[in-house]
Amino acid sequence: MNQLFYGLITGFLFGFLLQKGRVLRYDKQVGALLLKDMTIIKFMLTSVLVAMVGTHLLVDLGLAKLSIKPTIMGGNIIGGLLFGLGWGALGYCPGTSIGAVAEGRYDALWGVAGMLFGAALYAEAFPAMKASVLTWGNFGKITLPQLLGVNHWFMIVPFVLGTLFLFRWIEKKGL
Repeated sequence: MNQLFYGLITGFLFGFLLQKGRVLRYDKQVGALLLKDMTIIKFMLTSVLVAMVGTHLLVDLGLAKLSIKPTIMGGNIIGGLLFGLGWGALGYCPGTSIGAVAEGRYDALWGVAGMLFGAALYAEAFPAMKASVLTWGNFGKITLPQLLGVNHWFMIVPFVLGTLFLFRWIEKKGL
């Protein structure tokens, strides 16, 4: 089987989990933005934990390779601001807007249209941005463990434990 097939299966599974976790719902999205409902935060952190542990385990076993992308602060900051503004204005993030459309919530079509428009705009602006914004704060291909000079598991284990304690605290608060 090829990688595209694995990607398709993974995408369907992730979409299924998004739907079952109720994170495609507008009220959950707004609740997360207002820090009143932590369902989406817990879902995202769980996804990060599973991916982080699974990826590094596969790399350590020699079954996968990491492809680190450069850390470029200009692109990260501007991209993060645009992402946050779009999520706040629409009430859906990119992945959940596609899932919401699949569930029949056609208000999320504005998000899909915005993503397509934004991608086209980025493609047109890329040559100019390559010489400006995408050079601001270029730290190269670094990772936090590399920066600190430690094995990645010395970062992963405390992150997993901290996240589990955060989940427990969130549940005690009823969020």
